[in-house]
Amino acid sequence: MKRTARILCRLLALPLLAWSGTAMSQEAPPPSGPAPLEVDVVGGISAPMPIAIPVMPTPSSASTAAGETAALGRQVAEIVANDLRNSGLFRPIGPAGLPAVGYNQVTAPDFGYWGGTGAQALVQGFVQANGDGTLTVGCYLYDIAARSELDRQGFVVTPPYWRRAAHKCADTIYTRLTGEGPYFDSRVAYVSETGPKGRRIKRLAIMDQDGANHRFLTNGQSTVLTPRFAPNQQTLVYMSYVSDRPRVYIYDIGSGSQRLLVNQPNMTFAPRFSPDSRYVVFSMSVGGNTDIYRVPASGGTPQRLTNAPGIDTGGSYSPDGRQIVFESDRGGSQQLYVMNADGSNQRRISFGGGQYGTPVWSPRGDLIAFTKIGGGFRIGVMSPGGGGEQILTDAWQDEGPSWAPNGRVIMFFRTAQGSGKADLWSVDLTGVNERRIGTPLDGSDPAWSPLLP
Repeated sequence: MKRTARILCRLLALPLLAWSGTAMSQEAPPPSGPAPLEVDVVGGISAPMPIAIPVMPTPSSASTAAGETAALGRQVAEIVANDLRNSGLFRPIGPAGLPAVGYNQVTAPDFGYWGGTGAQALVQGFVQANGDGTLTVGCYLYDIAARSELDRQGFVVTPPYWRRAAHKCADTIYTRLTGEGPYFDSRVAYVSETGPKGRRIKRLAIMDQDGANHRFLTNGQSTVLTPRFAPNQQTLVYMSYVSDRPRVYIYDIGSGSQRLLVNQPNMTFAPRFSPDSRYVVFSMSVGGNTDIYRVPASGGTPQRLTNAPGIDTGGSYSPDGRQIVFESDRGGSQQLYVMNADGSNQRRISFGGGQYGTPVWSPRGDLIAFTKIGGGFRIGVMSPGGGGEQILTDAWQDEGPSWAPNGRVIMFFRTAQGSGKADLWSVDLTGVNERRIGTPLDGSDPAWSPLLP
């Protein structure tokens, strides 16, 4: 992404808004005052926090390459509301149905009015056109009961990237009120599917995490599977059946070019980048045996990491790059194993009954997500040592988990019984907030990106 297109995510000193430049104190109020405003995400949310989000005003309506700033103020507020609603932790009030907020009220809310709406928190902001062609989006969070400001951020963005400013605003609110890391300003790559069962056309596609800015990356002439982001988000690694030969390729998102990663006559599949982007771990079938290998992302000679009878596949690095979790049927059934990044110290970690597949390490390093097979396919998590197993979904066929950047939400795909059609879904670690992710066509094999730079 070009430097001028990046959101600068910095505090601004705007003449009309007395922007402070330092975060406000988050000390607890005195015992007689309101309790600190926060969302408890540990045990799940029985009643999402009501939060008011009126349309964001503009100091002066101006025409930009992204549209009128007055219209953008409504669109930014709608995106913020949708992001927070989709988290399952908040119940947005507005922007529809709320009165217009004057520009001078952005930093001086009418707490009396907002308290009457039933909201506990208030999000206000503005959209301003700058002389250099950029846009500034201001984002303020208030505690209504305490009549205090909790956070403020300013985002400068070129017009094509105004939606990112809205996601950054939502991330600011989410992080301040939950204590969890952000995840709204991210993308998802997946396999877009169409056609009858048994003759599905599968193309690479990419979109923002809320479904916006959707585009296809491949034309469907060759089936593709298991796209995975590089940590730098500029490339994807995936398996493609070019000329009916399943092999691993790397795709450059900016240029649209692709290249063969491993030039071997054998089937290569299930690729994933290392956290430092230097290596790709993948599986290769040689002489009837499938093992896990790694190869430099630039290409070269693969290094064999496993050497057990059967099928070893699905490798996923720990965030520090020191370990790899994978699946293997070496013991007679499909189970999860962990090894050091050089292939040493291989040990089984799944002992909960049934079979386990498609493991992926959380970006926080505290959990491993997987597909549990037995009486259906379900999404679950366990600790890297194998303890604390928890099943999060209970449909006919849920599989292929991928973590949000904050390690709290998991995206996966759900296949309908009989039709073979698949859709993208997400679920949080409580297993309560489960929702379908809209895509133009059917979707499978999601890969959630890290936060955008």
